[in-house]
Amino acid sequence: MKEKIAVIFDMDGVICHTNPFHSKAFRAFFSKRDLAPTDEEFAQHMYGKSNSYILSHFLKRVIEGEELLQMEDEKESLFRQIYEPYIDPISGIVEFMQDLKANGVDLGVATSAPRANLELILSKVLIRPILGSILASENVKKHKPDPEVYLTSAQNLGVMPDQCVVFEDSFSGVSAALNAGMRVVGVLSSHTIEELPPCNLYIENYREMSFEKIKDLF
Repeated sequence: MKEKIAVIFDMDGVICHTNPFHSKAFRAFFSKRDLAPTDEEFAQHMYGKSNSYILSHFLKRVIEGEELLQMEDEKESLFRQIYEPYIDPISGIVEFMQDLKANGVDLGVATSAPRANLELILSKVLIRPILGSILASENVKKHKPDPEVYLTSAQNLGVMPDQCVVFEDSFSGVSAALNAGMRVVGVLSSHTIEELPPCNLYIENYREMSFEKIKDLF
């Protein structure tokens, strides 16, 4: 491998299939406020979106500042409580990451989720020692589809955007990676191929993934 390659993973729906548990947490949060969003509304307005967008959309007013922080904390605490007993990485991802690392690939995680959610998952999915960059929502000013989190990850890993492959599962996440000028693998955990922007490759899980397949993308 002549040129360095970096692989950056989103977290929700990419490392772990968390979206059903986020739905449960949001349902509990909204039911306290006499709201009952449908599955379709969640698919359209929750997956891959920031909490400020989700809360503002469903509560039908701008949620920002201190109120946003309080509501976000309430909802994410519910999520962690609901999800903790069920944390399980998507099939094959840990072995795939180890294969990449063994072949000299630099690895990062870039999520729109709060740091506490990331820490919870990293306490059960033991990949922290092989990660060269770990970014959560607190580390960026602009959320996906803005490319900031991916461009910052590339800087942290000491590579150019065109040396990076991103694994993403949401429309805004894939868009962020494309906006950063990176190659993208679409993880079909939450959406169909038709619901995502065009990716370089699509996967259901990581059982068939390897360093060689990443190299082939270049």
